[in-house]
Amino acid sequence: MIKVLLADDQALVRAGFRALLDAQDDIEVVGEASDGAQAVRLAAQCRPDVLLMDIRMPGLDGLEATRRIAADPALTCVHVVILTTFDLDEYVFEALRVGASGFLVKDTEPVELLRGVRAVAGGDALLSPGVTRRLIAEFASRARAPRAPKDLAALTDREREVMALVGEGLSNEEIAERLVVSPATAKTHVSRAMVKLSARDRAQLVVFAYEAGLVRPGWLG
Repeated sequence: MIKVLLADDQALVRAGFRALLDAQDDIEVVGEASDGAQAVRLAAQCRPDVLLMDIRMPGLDGLEATRRIAADPALTCVHVVILTTFDLDEYVFEALRVGASGFLVKDTEPVELLRGVRAVAGGDALLSPGVTRRLIAEFASRARAPRAPKDLAALTDREREVMALVGEGLSNEEIAERLVVSPATAKTHVSRAMVKLSARDRAQLVVFAYEAGLVRPGWLG
């Protein structure tokens, strides 16, 4: 059973998500939070698999709540998915940088929401390549000058190459095709890069690729 926590300051939004999610045989909503501080507390209490987090809430917002949850070693099981009204939102990029597993726009189709929750619970990043590339291209250069994560030197040349392809939004299968290797080999390179860079998940690896200068917004066309 996939445990989901909802964090949104609008009760009607939470009710809509709960109705949809609780109707599924494999998903259970274990709690609701109306602000970021409550979301952090409930994340520690309920240990959900997925936390659907509104980015803009009064008091402690979704960005700071995501930062606190991602920084807590006891909450590595909690995968935060940011909810936003706009797909190009500067706060979403920052949320990905600090550890969110992906994001959804609030008007996404129900089937896409359910698919996303299941994907994130299964360990995947919830990143639409097209939207994610535009998002990072828009805000990566504003956020800070390119910097190398402290352990980038530990990567092999192939791992750097794979990390750059992850940054371009390619799946393991697409990386395998590009490099003429098996999908299992591509997955292994991605996993090793994540471990060496202490990336929480694939979404954070995408951000690291931009911050390290392995992928630059201008390459996206």
